[in-house]
Amino acid sequence: MSYHREIAIEFNHCDPAGIVFYPRYFEMVNSVVENFFAEVLDYPFARIMAERSGVPTVHLTCDFHAPSRLGERVGFVLTVERLGSRSVTVAVRAARDGERRLSAKAVLVWVGADGRAAHWPEAIGRALACEMAKGTSDD
Repeated sequence: MSYHREIAIEFNHCDPAGIVFYPRYFEMVNSVVENFFAEVLDYPFARIMAERSGVPTVHLTCDFHAPSRLGERVGFVLTVERLGSRSVTVAVRAARDGERRLSAKAVLVWVGADGRAAHWPEAIGRALACEMAKGTSDD
């Protein structure tokens, strides 16, 4: 099972040609990750920050397949691909009407209050493992 989120392409996402300015895609990918943590893992970033912890992206790769334009609604899909004791790799794909727009992979780590990588809290680790198992059964 994968997490789905639709994002409307707004003026603030676009360059003067009316297409998404590529750095804004990174904000969209992060937004999909943030909403995945809140809606699927039931562990919103606000809670993580209140605990003086974090989930920074430590590695990100991205391919841009086709432009997205002002006024379009683009569907983003996040799938958990790999889970380690301190990190997770997620794949994020974006498409509109079957046309692939973006493919990204992000490695996120759990960072404790001391600013160092740490083991996932039990609730998050268990939920991520469940999502990874779902991803292998429907893709």
